[in-house]
Amino acid sequence: MKKQDLPQDESNLKSANMTEVLYVTDENDNYTTANSTGWDAKKAALDESMELIHERIEEAKQNVANNIVSPIVYFMEHNKMDLGVLASYVGMWQWRVKRHFKPKVFKTLSETALKKYADAFGISVNELKNFDGK
Repeated sequence: MKKQDLPQDESNLKSANMTEVLYVTDENDNYTTANSTGWDAKKAALDESMELIHERIEEAKQNVANNIVSPIVYFMEHNKMDLGVLASYVGMWQWRVKRHFKPKVFKTLSETALKKYADAFGISVNELKNFDGK
């Protein structure tokens, strides 16, 4: 893409007063970098993916409220983590973290384990233990 053709459409980047660095060609066809505030196609894709993330967060919240899953699932989704990422943050095997998704097992977790999760989510143990999805 030529530097002069680089789109500068309205996007989340522009509203956050940020730009994205992209490789473009200059007037001599040499590669260089330029800043862009985004373009419509990318904005549409990002908006759609963010909508899907928000749906997953809401579903997790409902599942906590209905006592289907533990608060760990909600905070994992809220922090845009997956099982592997969360397991590495708390220093546990994935199967063990997945087991903690069960409300019955979650209620038996030690303060040490709860503290690891709370630290990974950037919240207090009290917030984690008392989150009811409502």
